[in-house]
Amino acid sequence: VGTGSGYQTAILAEMAALVYTVELIPVLLEHARQLLTELGYANIRFRVGDGSCGWPENAPFDRILVAAAAPAIPPPLTAQLADGGILVIPVGSSLHYQTLVIVRRTGSRLEKRESISCRFVPLVHADSAG
Repeated sequence: VGTGSGYQTAILAEMAALVYTVELIPVLLEHARQLLTELGYANIRFRVGDGSCGWPENAPFDRILVAAAAPAIPPPLTAQLADGGILVIPVGSSLHYQTLVIVRRTGSRLEKRESISCRFVPLVHADSAG
């Protein structure tokens, strides 16, 4: 979640068979799509949309990585985790440091573990993208 320039997406595409990336800002997504296609990445699927909603049509996902801080973990993202899936997301106010939270799904159970302090830009929702 959060394609941005595509750098992180390219790294993930080197490690995974298939990467789904969601970006709210169309111009950022199109720039990343063009660049990554020119670089030969064929295992990336792109979508303009609100990252806090995930990509339900292609769920469940083994891993979800969020590159922006949310005030709380968005329920649609945990709902889209496969059994054994992991969500990594910075959680907290954009005015302060956030905490990197790791969520693992085991059946219907979600196990949350707080990791390190971090600092990310805020996760912007479609209704506030203005």
